Parts: sequence; C-alpha cells; structure tokens
Amino acid sequence: MERRQRTSGRPAKGRLKVSEPARIADLHLPHLEAFFEEGEITLGILHPVGGVAIAADADNALAMLKRRPGESLADLLLRLDAAIACALQEGNFIDEINAPHGK
Repeated sequence: MERRQRTSGRPAKGRLKVSEPARIADLHLPHLEAFFEEGEITLGILHPVGGVAIAADADNALAMLKRRPGESLADLLLRLDAAIACALQEGNFIDEINAPHGK
C-alpha cells in the first residue's frame, strides 16, 4: 500500500512566510513581563477566530484579544500589556474572543 503525505494547508514546519520581521526589541511591556512570571501568555491562531493573544492565570483569563486586521505583533502586545494592567488594577477582564456578535 502506498503512503500519502498529509497536507494541512499550512507551510511545512520551519518554512513560515515572513514578510518583515517584527520589531519588538524596544517595546515597554511591564505588565506583560510581570504577569509572565505568574501566568500564561498564549499567542497564535485560534480557529475560527484567527490571531489571538491570551493572558491567563490559574483562576482567570485576564485578557483574550483578537488580532485586528493589519495589526502588527508589536501593537497586539501593547494592547495585551494594557489589558493585563486593566484586569489587575481595575478588575476589568477583556474578552474579544467570546464577545457577542455585533459588538
């Protein structure tokens, strides 16, 4: 029996399409940095939502952000940093992933 190579519709491992490297070296992300020691930061694709950035600890998801069309990685990380600060300082948790449609 002949084996078939599986295709996932994604580039092969190690062959990502990179148009321009992200410029994040000079970003100031104090809340993200501090939270990283206590919680979990997830960046990636969540189907069918698209690009996401999530900050969660053992008890709560503090921020669940959807990457906006044309938004750079740096801008997404800056929004995540601000959302973490908002959650920790004011108790306002941001959930753009599970938000009702039309908002």
